[in-house]
Amino acid sequence: MTYDIASMRATPVGYAWSRFGEPEYTDWMDENLSWKQTCYIGDWSFLWQHRLTGPGALQLISDFTVNTMANFKIGQSKHAIHTNADGKVIHEGVLTRFGDEEFVVHGRGGFWLAHHAGGYDVNVAKEDWFIYQVSGPLSIGLLQKLDPSADLLATRYMHVTPLTVAGHRIHALRQGMSGELGFELQGPAEIGADVYAAVLEAGADLGIRRMGGRVAPTNHLEAGYPTIATDYIPAIFDDADYLAFFMANMPAYALPAYIAGSYPGGRIEDYYRSPVELGWGRVVNGDHDFLGREALLAEKAAPRRVLRTLEWDARDVADVLSSLVIDEDHYTFMELPRDQRGFMWADRVEIDGRIVGVATSRGFSYWFRKTLSLATLDLDIADVGTTLDVIWGNPGDREKSVRARVAPSPYKEPRGRGDLRDAVGARPA
Repeated sequence: MTYDIASMRATPVGYAWSRFGEPEYTDWMDENLSWKQTCYIGDWSFLWQHRLTGPGALQLISDFTVNTMANFKIGQSKHAIHTNADGKVIHEGVLTRFGDEEFVVHGRGGFWLAHHAGGYDVNVAKEDWFIYQVSGPLSIGLLQKLDPSADLLATRYMHVTPLTVAGHRIHALRQGMSGELGFELQGPAEIGADVYAAVLEAGADLGIRRMGGRVAPTNHLEAGYPTIATDYIPAIFDDADYLAFFMANMPAYALPAYIAGSYPGGRIEDYYRSPVELGWGRVVNGDHDFLGREALLAEKAAPRRVLRTLEWDARDVADVLSSLVIDEDHYTFMELPRDQRGFMWADRVEIDGRIVGVATSRGFSYWFRKTLSLATLDLDIADVGTTLDVIWGNPGDREKSVRARVAPSPYKEPRGRGDLRDAVGARPA
């Protein structure tokens, strides 16, 4: 396949929601309420896992990861970010240290590390795990119900604790991808069905919901977590050797990257992003040498663009939606709660006709009753409360200028790092 803007604007075959199971289990509006009112279980088992073992594992990880590896404790996890020499994100995911010389990478970063493993005393092997997010105000009580002996309340954020579910000993990683209290349950795929069924049964009287694919990306939008191929294109297309390696090894169900929207990028590189632009600058640490270090430290010291949320004007959005049934020359179709076809939907953001940023991940939050997007914005216009315009429309379609207001990212109040004891004894809202 030729990777250029024309080919990446082609219509994809398949739907992003298919990675998450069914598109809906109750309906997407009901499921959108779950991580604020009760709790949910979401299936992220499609993420790719690699296990790294050997005396050279830590050095390999350090050389190709922006995060510090100093004081990386056994049982601790990191949001590990890998960049190219220009400081643009190649891959990112969750890295957990399970032993002195044993690490597991969840996400595409395992391929990047495997590609560079030559010369290091390390073994990189693919794993097949289930990954279930169980989050929301009632999630802690649910997990305690499953294993009353587990020391959940003492678990620090981004640390792993053992948990017994359905007779199986598994890993429970405390994280907050929903912006709420919760854990990610992990273990071998062959016991995943038992664990999933046990969680659903234990949560039945707590109002647990299964998260379907239609609403799953709204989880990241509200909580301000940019997503690969949705908010940025991975910077793999200018490295022919790695691109060939990656394409030869990625799972058959993986979709290529596709681009839509009004942003007039002329090169694939226009859709690359750095950790600083995506709001991850705090984890870029110059205490070690890594690929992209010089570029990222310079950008961190003098950033040009920052991540924000945009609130889209409701009346302008209503004009877009109603045009489909009213106007012969209607605007580009706007799906609710968001597009399901696996695009990086990138719309240009303007002030007085000047492009000042790129809006991505446009979606409707039923909880907030607002259309939101993430956006990488020029620093000088990114103050909260600034008004600007998002230009909605695919190339060749009639365009709509949608008024928008700059809001913080994350948009939803983050509660994932809160005191777990506050959730004990909570009941459905």
